[in-house]
Amino acid sequence: MLNVQLTEGLFKTSQETGEQFLLDLDVDRLLAPCYIALGLEPKKTRYGGWESMEIAGHSLGHYLSATSIMYQTTKQEELKTRIDYIVMELADLQDVSGDGYISGFKRDCFDEVFSGNFRVEPFSLGGSWVPWYSIHKIFQGLIDVYEFTGLNLAKDVLYRLSDWAETGLRSLSDDAFQRMLICEFGGMNDVFASVYLLTKDARFLTLAERFQHEAILSPLSQGIDHLAGKHANTQIPKILGTAKLYQITGKQAYKDTVMFFYHEVIKNRSYVIGGNSIGEHFGPSKTEPLGILTTETCNTYNMMKLASMIFAWDQQSTYYDYYERALFNHILASQDPETGGKTYFVPTEPGHFKVYCDQEESFWCCTGTGMENPARYGTDIFRHMDDTLYVQLFINAVVTLEDQAIQFQQQTEFPYNDKMTLTVTRGDAVAVDVRVRKPSWIQGPMNVMLNGEVIYPKEQAGYFIIDRTWYEGDALSWVTPMDVHLYHNKENNRQYVYMYGPLALAAALGRDNYPEADVVGDHQVHNHHPLIHVPPLISDQAPLDLIHCVDKETLTFQSLPIVGEGKDVFTFKPFFTVHHERYTLYVTVLKPEDYTEQINKAERDKLALINRTVDVVAPGEQQPETDHKLTHENSRTGYLASVDKHWRDCVDQGFIQYQMKAIDVPLILSVTYFGSDDTITIEKETYPRLFDILVEGVVIQTEQLQSGRPGQLFTRDYSVPSALTRGKQMITVTFKAREKTVAGGFYGVRLLKA
Repeated sequence: MLNVQLTEGLFKTSQETGEQFLLDLDVDRLLAPCYIALGLEPKKTRYGGWESMEIAGHSLGHYLSATSIMYQTTKQEELKTRIDYIVMELADLQDVSGDGYISGFKRDCFDEVFSGNFRVEPFSLGGSWVPWYSIHKIFQGLIDVYEFTGLNLAKDVLYRLSDWAETGLRSLSDDAFQRMLICEFGGMNDVFASVYLLTKDARFLTLAERFQHEAILSPLSQGIDHLAGKHANTQIPKILGTAKLYQITGKQAYKDTVMFFYHEVIKNRSYVIGGNSIGEHFGPSKTEPLGILTTETCNTYNMMKLASMIFAWDQQSTYYDYYERALFNHILASQDPETGGKTYFVPTEPGHFKVYCDQEESFWCCTGTGMENPARYGTDIFRHMDDTLYVQLFINAVVTLEDQAIQFQQQTEFPYNDKMTLTVTRGDAVAVDVRVRKPSWIQGPMNVMLNGEVIYPKEQAGYFIIDRTWYEGDALSWVTPMDVHLYHNKENNRQYVYMYGPLALAAALGRDNYPEADVVGDHQVHNHHPLIHVPPLISDQAPLDLIHCVDKETLTFQSLPIVGEGKDVFTFKPFFTVHHERYTLYVTVLKPEDYTEQINKAERDKLALINRTVDVVAPGEQQPETDHKLTHENSRTGYLASVDKHWRDCVDQGFIQYQMKAIDVPLILSVTYFGSDDTITIEKETYPRLFDILVEGVVIQTEQLQSGRPGQLFTRDYSVPSALTRGKQMITVTFKAREKTVAGGFYGVRLLKA
């Protein structure tokens, strides 16, 4: 294991904030759901948010991973004390369970699965919310404890938990197993591959390969892109597991799957900050729609891990060009420097803002991966393979190659300065092949010097190669010239992001009409907070000529006075420095003749809709429906690629029901439909799309869909009687099919101020 410690600088400061976040949490409260799951009284009250739901326990697993990796780099003894305590507690709870089961929720869902006769939906298995996904975090946490701290008890607990799972799943037929995988399961293929590597027990390699979800992975192995509409972070962990299985088995199909997926997501489905997804889902290839619910932070955490894994078998610098962009612009930017809170989404909607988790009522998935991120800052600054040391990231750190008895220290003020130095601080006459990444964003020659003398090293695969015998005091230095350059939105040739080196620059827009708190328990509480109008830059000049640096030390830039009709000025800063204020990453640049009233009206209409919105549900999408406490009967979901939308309907006296926020003003229920929907045939019977719409159990409209607008989405508005919402903060909205009719499909449900 490579020994890396951060030294003073940007990332060490952020890591210290992340470490304090870990220390501020109460481990007995994190453990509480594991007690409750076994019918025991916990030592302390469990946390709220997701830790009060069926997904409970996932935060404990992330905490184990985060504290183990953090301990390995900072040697903070309090972290080790907590790790030891948690693992001992889990071992004791396994004794109570009797067969090795430990988790933050009751085992009933797994018992149902093990019977072979089980209920399954994309995000529900055996009647429980994504149980394999949740317990996967405890598996991975135990693996990380053993790997990073060497605690043997963690390996013992892991083995008992793995044995419980393998024993229960052994009798499932292959068809039943694949059916089980319809429900999100995290990286269970990944953890069982790791368990195999730790134990050499072939049962676990077999189980890892059984967790290969063929419906998703087989098309990818053939180069077929079917990602549109798929829940993004359901798929990425499957690919991580596939990558590990390739490393173990060498099966070409596994490698083909990983490489196709990686390049498709990075090239065609990622945003400027390195994140992907909108509303947690992949859209069509080569699209980049802006929105409030873009770039789920978990996704980027996992894509960076994937880039690192692929590098092990394909040593090209492009993987770390991506890694660096994601690290600086998403991961570093996703932690509140004041509280250590983490973001779930990072909005790309112009004029919105970041929302961070609290430490009491959140515990979202991205709280968990966000706990790990600062601990992982040092994991990929360097890569040591055989006798080669790769310098991947330009971050202050010390790396010790114990097997070669040599230590290097990297020193830099990057990204505020373009000079880096790598000095041998320990070791004499040691042969090491040092390879320094030549980043894709440099704006001139990358000059390299050794002990003050210019050298001209060989370049290969995006790296400068300095293969020599090193002595204490040797200093290798290089310069990475940086300047402003442009990133283009994939589907809007008038939308740009200003970049400086690997950094995305954001226009900081202040706190006009800003919420009272952006550190919250509910990550969607500000989804409908009023936006502000963000005008375009209007100029005949080339976009690169429209901004200039006004403070080199802080990398602050200003635009010319060409913002909107008022000819205002934008101030741009590195995105990772923008917190607790509104911003825009993507800037629209128009020539004066292109700034038409039509463009202005479309933007203002969009803004007006958002600002009228009280609440909105995306039918068929997991998290929005979970957040709105969906209940349903005889219901179906799907994804219509032609309009890039999920849908939900119900049939034959079935119903769909959501809990939606309300305010005590006149409201309109606005429902989106697909214009080609009409009467359908089910088992040779005709089913018209005829249904009732109810608010608080009262029918407010009977609706029928009859293919009135083929091929397009359309919206119908229904007035909600004030008597049904008066004095209420939440209301129940129901869509109910009649006997032998269909209700829907529903492509959007929105409550608006009238």
